[in-house]
Amino acid sequence: MTSKVVYKGNLRMEAEHLQSGAKIITDAPVDNHGKGEAFSPTDTVATALASCMLTVMGIKAEAMKIDISGATASVNKTMAADPRRISKVEVVIEFTREFENKEKKILENTARNCPVLHSLHPDMEKNISFHYK
Repeated sequence: MTSKVVYKGNLRMEAEHLQSGAKIITDAPVDNHGKGEAFSPTDTVATALASCMLTVMGIKAEAMKIDISGATASVNKTMAADPRRISKVEVVIEFTREFENKEKKILENTARNCPVLHSLHPDMEKNISFHYK
């Protein structure tokens, strides 16, 4: 088993990663009856995409003996109705330094092949961009 999620009441969940014991809290968003005091479940999906992209790029960067420390990913999620779902996710990845063109292509291709991106519904619009210092 990967995780356990407990309903804490008032549309708040506590998810525990069973291997590590790490916990995250989610709340329903304000526009869907919640308080919006924590990530919503759909926020975690969009954020998981950015985290996955940085993770696989970090793995590839280590293999290439380059450092991407300090890289960030900004995430924007757009919701749609009927059915309520994520209709668009935008991820902007920014690096703190410049890389050679070959390195950029490898890192960007690696990010675009992360498992989370391939797990998202094909109808969801995904806008990914990369910026270098």
